[in-house]
Amino acid sequence: MAFTDNRTRSARLEVRMTPEDRKLIDDAVAACGTGLTDFVVSNLRIAAHEALADRTGFVLDAEAQRAWEEMNERPVRDLPGLRELMSRPSPFADA
Repeated sequence: MAFTDNRTRSARLEVRMTPEDRKLIDDAVAACGTGLTDFVVSNLRIAAHEALADRTGFVLDAEAQRAWEEMNERPVRDLPGLRELMSRPSPFADA
């Protein structure tokens, strides 16, 4: 899980934490056999990717994928109320 690349690190990140959090992190760093910076950057990158994942894409299992495709293959429904709403001028357009 170590962060291994050769990019130059020039940006700093400072955080405050409890002594208990620091001990936990130090123990994890020791267990992983890596340095603190590598451990923190690697795990922060994972957390950042997970936090952004639902904003950039989604993954479906086989059953959900089948249901998704089936839903998208259905014919378009006629929704007169929606058509009327969409034909109105936008309240956000310049007058």
